[in-house]
Amino acid sequence: MPRRSKPKQPKTPVQEPQSRPASSAGNTGPIPTRTFRFAEPPPTPDPTKFTVKHGSDAKAYNILDSLRGTLRPRPFPVVSGIDEPILRLEEAYGTGKGAQIVREIEATGQIVFHCVGDTGNVKGPKDEDLVADKMVSDFNEAQTTAIPSFFYHLGDVVYSFGETTYYYDQFYDPYRNYPAPIFAIPGNHDGMVAPNSSAETLAAFIENFCAAGKPPHKTPESGQLVRTAQIQPGVYFTLEAPFVRILGLYSNCLEDPGVISDQSGTYSSLDGAGSVQLKFLEASLLRIKKEKFAGAVLIAVHHPPYVAVIPSTGITTGNHGSSLEMLKDIDSICAKTGIWPHAVLSGRAHNYQRFTRHQDNRETPYIVAGNGGHAIRSLTRPGNPALRTPIVFPTLSNGKDQIVFENYDDTKYGYLRVIVDPKQLRLEYHPASDGDSAKTPDDFVTVDLATRKLVHYQPTG
Repeated sequence: MPRRSKPKQPKTPVQEPQSRPASSAGNTGPIPTRTFRFAEPPPTPDPTKFTVKHGSDAKAYNILDSLRGTLRPRPFPVVSGIDEPILRLEEAYGTGKGAQIVREIEATGQIVFHCVGDTGNVKGPKDEDLVADKMVSDFNEAQTTAIPSFFYHLGDVVYSFGETTYYYDQFYDPYRNYPAPIFAIPGNHDGMVAPNSSAETLAAFIENFCAAGKPPHKTPESGQLVRTAQIQPGVYFTLEAPFVRILGLYSNCLEDPGVISDQSGTYSSLDGAGSVQLKFLEASLLRIKKEKFAGAVLIAVHHPPYVAVIPSTGITTGNHGSSLEMLKDIDSICAKTGIWPHAVLSGRAHNYQRFTRHQDNRETPYIVAGNGGHAIRSLTRPGNPALRTPIVFPTLSNGKDQIVFENYDDTKYGYLRVIVDPKQLRLEYHPASDGDSAKTPDDFVTVDLATRKLVHYQPTG
C-alpha cells in the first residue's frame, strides 16, 4: 500500500537483472493473476545492461526524415459508448483494497503523486534507473502523508517505435520496485510505426496500459516481474483521485506538432476520431462544473503547448517545438465550458521547462517534464550563452495572454512530485542526481485552487 514506508533501494549492482523476460515461445498471452500487483516483494538491484540489445533505428529515421512534411497522424481507438472514459484510483488497486486506500488519503487531507515523461532509453538502463530509483526513494518518508499514491507517465514510455520487444528493459525493469500504480498517456514514440513495418500503431501501449474490463493479468512483456497490466479505458481518459482530476489527451505520433483533433480537416486521416477528444474534454469539464468539483484540474498531454524559443528570433530551442494549434483546441473547449485547468503537464522536449500563462486573472503553470531518462537536450546550441530566466515570450502569446518562461533544467534527468490538498496545488521538480538523501526540490510552484493565482505554499497539518 502506498500509505506505508518501503525499504530503501539496494545500491549493489549486478551483471544481470534478477528477473528476465519470459520466453515468447512459452508465453505468448496474458497471464492471469488474482489481484493487481506492482513492486517486487523484495527490492532488487539495478541491472548494468539491457536483456535485449536495442537495434539501430538510423535507416528508419532516414526514411522518416525524407517524408518530413507529408506524414499524417494515425487513427487511434475510440472508447465506444461514452464521451468521458473514467478511471478511479481505487479501481487500479482493486475495489476493496482501493476503497480503503482512498479513504486513508482523504483522511490525511492531501494526495502526492509523480509525473514525468520520456523515460525509455535505447542505450542502457543507467539514466532511466537513476530517475526510477529516486522516485522509489520517495516512498521512504517519516510522514505517511508524503508518500506517493501513483505515477502518471507523460508519454514516450518505449523508444523508438513503441515495440513490445523493449517494454521489459524500458518500462517493467526500471519500475520493478515502484510500489504503486503507473498510469500513462501515449507519446509520439508510443504511437509511431517504423517505416515498412507491419506493426499496428499503439498496439503495445494498449496491451500494457489499456486493459479495462479484463481480470487482473500480466503481459508477456513483463517477463518474470509481478506488475500487472494497467486498466485504463483508453489512450485518453480522466483519472479521478482524491483532490485531483487528471484529463489525459493523446497528441498522436507526429514529431511536431501535437494533434488532438482533425483541425478543420487538415488531418482527415484520423478517420472519424477527429473530434472525439474535444468531446471528451468538453464532457469532463462539464462534469466538473455540474458536480462543483473544487479540487485541482490538470490537463496532461505529451506534446507541450509551449517550449522555450530563442529571444528576439522566435527560433525554437532544442529539437522540439510548441503546439500552439493544439492549445487553441484546448482553449476553445475551456472557454466554451467556462472551466480551465489549474496546470498543464507535458513531456516530449527532453528537459524540464516551466512557464506561467497570465490570462483573465488566471496564473497557470505549463510544465514540460520530459527528462525522465531519454537523451537530455540542451535549450541552447553549443557556444551560445545560457538562457537567463524569467523571459517573456511574445511569440508564444495569442494576443490576449502573457507567457513567461520561469525556470528550466537542461542538464539533468528528473521528475515532478505533485502535492494536492483541498486548497492548493504544489508542483515540485526533483533532479534525479540528488539521490535518495535529498528531498528538497530544485524548482517549485504553488497554485491556489480557488483564486487560480500563484501563491506561497502552506503545508497542511
